Amino acid sequence: GIRVSTKDGENNKHIPEFWWECYQNGFSTELEKMADKDAVTGESKLGVCLEQGPAPDEFTYFIGIENTRGTIPDGFTEKDIPAATWAIFESVGPMPDAIQNLNKRIYSEWFPTTGYERAGEFDMEVYLPGDADNENYRCEVWIPVVKRRLDKILRNHIYWKQQFKRNHATGG
Repeated sequence: GIRVSTKDGENNKHIPEFWWECYQNGFSTELEKMADKDAVTGESKLGVCLEQGPAPDEFTYFIGIENTRGTIPDGFTEKDIPAATWAIFESVGPMPDAIQNLNKRIYSEWFPTTGYERAGEFDMEVYLPGDADNENYRCEVWIPVVKRRLDKILRNHIYWKQQFKRNHATGG
């Protein structure tokens, strides 16, 4: 894996470079040969964000596949992904722009308007087989979620209601 930061969009530059390196050095092809079509994620390659650092904008990004065989090949590392309730979002379009835009929308539009919040400090990008440069390419973002606690929802609602009144009263 690689350690990345979200500061100034660094992750949007370094993660695609990491994928390109994995295609160039044959790692991606090796993963494709080991993929199991009967796995939950099928023959997909995974981009997994784990190990959030002391700074909330840092994490480690891994590229791999779901291991259904139980054995770990030499030179590979296994990371456990806990069972979770997943919000699954479909991305359509060429990589990396389509998935980067989807991630922005998930955090700026979906989470603020639903009764859900992230559960845990990991998420997955599920790259389905196909041409990732094609305008119709499909992949998914899986984020573990839990229902937001009612007291958090009410606090947010009260804050926004108070903020609206304050802005409305001052004309702002």
